[in-house]
Amino acid sequence: MRPIRASEIGSYLYCRRAWWYRLQGAEPENQAEMAAGMQLHQAHGRSVLAASLLRNLGLLLFLAALVMLVAYCTAQLI
Repeated sequence: MRPIRASEIGSYLYCRRAWWYRLQGAEPENQAEMAAGMQLHQAHGRSVLAASLLRNLGLLLFLAALVMLVAYCTAQLI
């Protein structure tokens, strides 16, 4: 007996017929739409990664500016 994966359970709960067809080895007829959807998800993932990196860079630059401001103010007091 083969193990049942969590993704299979999700697929079964979403559409039992599609799960059964996949189990039988049937290929989906909407390959072009699925490929377009995969490309869309990949592009979205790249944009999310870029936004995250830019946010981190912004925070790093903000912290550097804050340290420089504190150093400047400290130097003015001495």
